[in-house]
Amino acid sequence: MWELIQSNKRKSWALFLIMGSFLLFMGFLIGEFYFEGGGVFGIIISSIIWIIFSTISYFGGSSIILGISNAQEVSKKVHPQLFNIVEEMTIASNLNKMPKIYIINDVSPNAFATGRNPENSSIAVTAGLLGKLNRDELQGVVAHEMSHIVNRDVMFMTFAGVMLGAIVIISDVFLRSLWMGGGSRSRYGKKSGGGQAQLILMIVSVLFAILGPIFAQLLYFAISRKREYLADASAVRLTRYPEGLASALEKISGDVNALQKAYKATSGMYIVNPLHKQGMSVTDISSTHPPISERIRILRSITGGAAFIDYQLAYAKIKGKTEKIIPDSVISQKEKVEQKTLQNTFKIDSDPKDIQRQIGNIMMLANKYLFISCTCGLKLKIPPDFGKDSVECPKCHTINKLPENDIKVAMDIISEAEI
Repeated sequence: MWELIQSNKRKSWALFLIMGSFLLFMGFLIGEFYFEGGGVFGIIISSIIWIIFSTISYFGGSSIILGISNAQEVSKKVHPQLFNIVEEMTIASNLNKMPKIYIINDVSPNAFATGRNPENSSIAVTAGLLGKLNRDELQGVVAHEMSHIVNRDVMFMTFAGVMLGAIVIISDVFLRSLWMGGGSRSRYGKKSGGGQAQLILMIVSVLFAILGPIFAQLLYFAISRKREYLADASAVRLTRYPEGLASALEKISGDVNALQKAYKATSGMYIVNPLHKQGMSVTDISSTHPPISERIRILRSITGGAAFIDYQLAYAKIKGKTEKIIPDSVISQKEKVEQKTLQNTFKIDSDPKDIQRQIGNIMMLANKYLFISCTCGLKLKIPPDFGKDSVECPKCHTINKLPENDIKVAMDIISEAEI
């Protein structure tokens, strides 16, 4: 695994530098277009933007992503099973520190990981994911996201997204200024012997402003897709049960609910691209993820074991390519990992109304609602801003005193056996 992590680090830095070069060259062209000899000034400005965006991304990118995704950090009381699975996968991954756990208040099933390194990482899952997946499926999703953390993908995704965002912003500002009539268009005619040089520079600048972000985006997407395959392979190795992740992907991609807080900047971080569910057509060449159906077929084609080589063989079989997803240094170790035998842990889907009720309970718990049981059997759900120390039961009119500074989880409503 050390070789795999080092390979990912090198690829991350290479992409970061390539996209940074795009940004600096764009700054040079734009600066040269507006002012004679202004290329150096353009490089300085774009460098400052690069540094500012990178600093914000490194120290606060994770918090920003979790914030705009409407994710709430939760304790083990909210969902004991989720915490147990994350603990299991942390141990299996040999991580020294367990990632923080967040729940996104959304009925659409999905999940992502974020953070600048394994010691400062988080896993966020939607309430819909917790309500609609069984334990084996949830373990497959958590293992996939844990793999992104172990493989150092989370830092890559954050920095690459920052670089792409900076390139797009500079390109957009430049093109808008041209549309509004900006730019010094006469200097070449006066100082360079004619307007031909200015025209050539203008064409080159406009083309690069249009094509630069596209090329950078395609490069980002291409590497992102490979990382999804690698995270699937790592998840299989951690869980030793390919069908768990395959079934989870099937449920997530087949769900009709659209994720409410989905943005282009964060879509590549989710286990399944949430923009597909919002009517946004994302073709293979411009998608951050490989086709879901293909990922599922690869997982269900794995035979013999759950090691990296077993995934690589299944990948080659389905794709019909000899392309290596797993580095040779890892495959050459000839590791043998036996698949976990099915223990009949898959449950029959509950009634849709029960699932929606369970999802609602999870969302309330994530938002620090208080669950108490009245003596008459009625379950009371108290909002965090209730402001009183007791509540009257609307059914039997019993006065129920509320516990101080605690979230009392009604285990008969949300328990490990039910979720």
